[in-house]
Amino acid sequence: MIGRPKFVLASGSPRRLTLINQAGIEPDALKPADVDETPRRGEIPRAYANRLARAKAEAALANVEFDEELRGAFILAADTVVAVGRRILPKAELLDEAGQCLRLLSGRNHRVFTSICLVTPKQAFRQRLVETRVRFKRLSKEDIEAYLASGEWRGKAGGYAAQGIAGTFIVKIVGSYTNVVGLPLYETVMLLAGEGYPIRFGWLSAGV
Repeated sequence: MIGRPKFVLASGSPRRLTLINQAGIEPDALKPADVDETPRRGEIPRAYANRLARAKAEAALANVEFDEELRGAFILAADTVVAVGRRILPKAELLDEAGQCLRLLSGRNHRVFTSICLVTPKQAFRQRLVETRVRFKRLSKEDIEAYLASGEWRGKAGGYAAQGIAGTFIVKIVGSYTNVVGLPLYETVMLLAGEGYPIRFGWLSAGV
């Protein structure tokens, strides 16, 4: 597209792509960053989210520097963390992990943190952390077993996806819903606009 700077989304998440598309932005490239996501000893959830988002942004920047077409692009990275107190819940890959997460979240409040990290064309790093409070209903054994059978939990922070079946578990959300899905749109758009990215460029054809 002529008339706007290049935009790279440093993520392979279909949810983040859907959300950034919702804002009227079509990335020129997806550059998922492979970083070690092991929490450090004693690391609190917000610090963990910030560290990983920055690491993903740095990895994507190193990647595009060798690509003439993408050099100088805006690069957006993000990391979403689900936490109960200071405890960081895993991005569930195993059935047992997901089951443990759901039993822990059942009938309780938890917090979802997403850190977004933007690299500007001048290679300046801009970062924001967004926090949302979520309350789950008390989950029955049948709720948990049926949700695990759905497979929807796989690869999701905290073992659930708010935009799917697990949306029926949510009693209350205080803060950004899109943050819980994986990319807080308001803060992302404000960050991009503040750095001179033409946010409304893609809106002209959005209804076509």
